[in-house]
Amino acid sequence: MIDVAGREFILVGTAHVSRESAALVREVIEQERPDCVCIELDAQRYEALSQRRRWENLDLRQIIRNKQLAPLLANLLLSSYQKKLGGALGVLPGAELLEAARTAEANGIPVALCDRDVRVTLRRVWASMSFWKKGMLLSTLTLAIFDRPELDEDELRRLRDQDVLSELMLELGEALPALKHTLIDERDAFLAQKILETHGERVVAVVGAGHVNGIRRALTEHRKIDLDAINTIPPISPLWKWIAWGVPSLILGSLAYIAVVKGLAVASQNLLYWIVANGIPTTLGAALALAHPIVVVSAFAVAPVTSLIPVIGAGYVLAFLQAYLTPPVVREFERLADDAGSLRQWWRNRLLRILLVFVLTTIGSLIGTYVGGYEIVSNVF
Repeated sequence: MIDVAGREFILVGTAHVSRESAALVREVIEQERPDCVCIELDAQRYEALSQRRRWENLDLRQIIRNKQLAPLLANLLLSSYQKKLGGALGVLPGAELLEAARTAEANGIPVALCDRDVRVTLRRVWASMSFWKKGMLLSTLTLAIFDRPELDEDELRRLRDQDVLSELMLELGEALPALKHTLIDERDAFLAQKILETHGERVVAVVGAGHVNGIRRALTEHRKIDLDAINTIPPISPLWKWIAWGVPSLILGSLAYIAVVKGLAVASQNLLYWIVANGIPTTLGAALALAHPIVVVSAFAVAPVTSLIPVIGAGYVLAFLQAYLTPPVVREFERLADDAGSLRQWWRNRLLRILLVFVLTTIGSLIGTYVGGYEIVSNVF
């Protein structure tokens, strides 16, 4: 319990995959009867937890249309790691946060969603890391998905002092300090400020145990947190824009030069080479992914065009087309960690097949861009 300017704040630290945590928050709220209950959720994640049946029956097109793709992806990444820590227990990740909201509502206590928008957090995390660090993060998360250790309640009891996100930070903190800063430190400050802004003399805040110390420090030090500073998305570096537009500009400039110097016939041959060089490997990638026949046919036409447009890649277009033609439902999203461990399921789970389409057609497009671009540029000299 923390006293700030005559107000009482009760911080309840939880492990996000423990049955005991759900019982703990219910007990604290019913005993303390606070004026408000703060929970470590934003509106999007709360909706995903509280309206689960409707959420499970959404397909990918609806998720994108409702702008819920970012929180869904966040839940996927975190739930994959949470299964590493306690998935065998059959505990829904975040159940204690939902239990806190339900207990508060049952007792007529207002609920405040105090976490930062997950979309902002994800984008700030991504923007804070170098290309190399991003690769390390993706590799670590991939390994977490394939890992299958089993933990019992005794092991989870050990994790009571560190929620699953903090456990992840311990593994990534040294190699990826920017990730820890954005996911933990910034959110500690954000949560603390939001908790302070709630109404009532006695407030219960239910957060992951890894946030408790940071929130306590921010509250006791009476720090004024500038929410705008940690709630904005950093702009993309101009250097990447120059690189992204430089390659297609070089290819198109080379084609124009060839047309002027060597004639339209030679330029047409080079353009045809570009189309074939991009179309064939991208089409093969779609075929290897066992994509929808329309996607396979479209790959040949899409790749030569998207390779010249930096803002969108062939993989994105074809993956979206695959999702439109064969949309997965959220149940397939939630089986991701299990299905990803079986090679056969990559072609059976419609979500994993979309990922296959994205990866294999992107690789095909990159190969085509290199082969076709090298041929065109070399003909200039």
